[in-house]
Amino acid sequence: MSFGSISWEAHTTLAIAMNRIGGKSNTGEGGEKQERYRNDQPKEHNLRSAIKQIASARFGVDSAYLANADELQIKIAQGAKPGEGGELPGHKVSIEIASTRKSSPGVGLISPPPHHDIYISEAGVGIIAAGVAKGKAEHITVSGHDGGTGASSWTGIKHAGLPWELGIAETHQVLCMNNLRNRITLQADGQIRTGRDVMIAALLGADEFGMSTAPLIVLGCTMMRKCHLNTCPVGIATQDPILRAKFKGKPEYVVNFMFMVAEEVRYFLSKLGLRTLQEAIGRVDLLYASPSPINKKATMLEFGNILLNAQKLFPNNDIHGSTVKQEVNISDLEKRIIKAAKDLFDENGGRSGHKLFKDFKIVNTDRAFGVRLSYHISKQFGEAGLSNDRSIRINLVGHAGQSFGAFLVKGVSLYLEGDANDCVGKGLSGGKIVIYPSRNATFPSEENSIIGNVALYGATSGLALFRGVAGERFAVRNSGADAVIEGVGDHGCEYMTGGKVIILHSIGRNFAAAMSGGLAFIYNGKGQLIHYINMATIDLDEPDSEDLKWVKQMIEMFVQETGSKIGSAILNDWNIESENFIKVFPKDYKRALERMKEADALRIAKEKQETLKDTEVVDSNFILHLFCVFVSHSNKGLF
Repeated sequence: MSFGSISWEAHTTLAIAMNRIGGKSNTGEGGEKQERYRNDQPKEHNLRSAIKQIASARFGVDSAYLANADELQIKIAQGAKPGEGGELPGHKVSIEIASTRKSSPGVGLISPPPHHDIYISEAGVGIIAAGVAKGKAEHITVSGHDGGTGASSWTGIKHAGLPWELGIAETHQVLCMNNLRNRITLQADGQIRTGRDVMIAALLGADEFGMSTAPLIVLGCTMMRKCHLNTCPVGIATQDPILRAKFKGKPEYVVNFMFMVAEEVRYFLSKLGLRTLQEAIGRVDLLYASPSPINKKATMLEFGNILLNAQKLFPNNDIHGSTVKQEVNISDLEKRIIKAAKDLFDENGGRSGHKLFKDFKIVNTDRAFGVRLSYHISKQFGEAGLSNDRSIRINLVGHAGQSFGAFLVKGVSLYLEGDANDCVGKGLSGGKIVIYPSRNATFPSEENSIIGNVALYGATSGLALFRGVAGERFAVRNSGADAVIEGVGDHGCEYMTGGKVIILHSIGRNFAAAMSGGLAFIYNGKGQLIHYINMATIDLDEPDSEDLKWVKQMIEMFVQETGSKIGSAILNDWNIESENFIKVFPKDYKRALERMKEADALRIAKEKQETLKDTEVVDSNFILHLFCVFVSHSNKGLF
């Protein structure tokens, strides 16, 4: 239930209610406005969602968003539409939604089906859950097909997915089998509405329980099934301000509902002779299949595997969730830098100044370098990052591990002489990343790899300069960062919604697939690159003078920072070479800009008209005043 699929009023009401009772509300995949996680909010009216979701589109996901979470939830798939990404139609993308999601108003948003930095080849939710547990996750949510969604096509809602009962039973059993159950809190989700549903989930193995549709019904949802059309008549699943004004829900309604669910759970616990909910977890021996199936097909169902008692099968394994803490190793290299730069972002606000760290050696086991530094800065300064009177520059040499510079914040610059693995600059949040080959390298950089796959995935702002070739899916779902690079692999700028990318040498197949925002400028000296571009959602235009001015400035910076020879060659003959650039312009983005221009023109015309009216009123008032003076003086015999 993202902010976008449902309204601001509905989303914040749920957050307030859950904060009051000590539960956790979930942002969904639409991000969260910064004002909602201020520290000065009263407990009784706290708008902050404790769970921050990271979905495949990374809408609104930046360093500050992640730093202000109690729990990070990576949504591998959604039970209501597995195998599909969310679809938010353009008419639901208001200015407010676009600002939060770092996109353009009026332009439809589609989430990629998978996470491009997390690929899962295993079959079966239980096996996947075991892998996730070994990957140091602490919480797993299994979502069923019955769950509602306000951002999906009707086919996905009606014809995909499986019941959560199957998923919870399998996950619980596999985790117990591999002695991993005590590392994980297991949550059931998908049309859980009553205390009876909660009890069944607990007996099958769930520790926690997620509810969405039921609280929305409590807030006034009438199940019109119009969530995807923006016409919700009660102001819940709509961004129409007129319909939103009809929202009548209150946090108290949700609080009361949760208390009634808890009371029903207490009733079932007492009936089963259990003192606490913890005692019920995994007790499948207290469940049985209904002796009178609802129809003939149901008689063919076999429940034996669902009702296997994992505790009896593995009596020596601890099945109590999250009793063992997951340990994560942190890079010593980044620890040293955080300690040395701490005075710029300490709890007292830090001091102004500029830090330069030289000649640090980095190896490929130094993963996610820069993430923890960005976390500390974001906790102190939010989305703004470091102010202009303070900065941190880190010069590195070597081979960086995965996610180098991920979620890097404003004011932090990473310079790497060497190369980097996959996911460079993932979620870039205002920082600067410069990567170039060794100064002693003799190979042509424009023909050799410098970074791996999925660089700048979900980047929201910042600058990236890469002298060399990137792997596949460069700048996938980029929504605000600017980048200059010499070459990219297949699927470059896929699902991009913002930012600008300059490519100086080569692109791979399927470039700009599903691109709906932002701009790409490609040097097409040989005239062959057009055949690699997916034309479904974009137009190819000639850059105008303003575009070329910006492109030239960026290439000049690129050459200065990286020593790029191909960039230098283009600049040396700019008057001719500038004609070889093509502009990749998304059709939806172009239409949105045209509508914005029309709206601005109408606004200016209206303002002029109102100004003229005001002038006419002033003139008429002045004439009336003169007439009154004339009459007054005439009565006195002055005229």
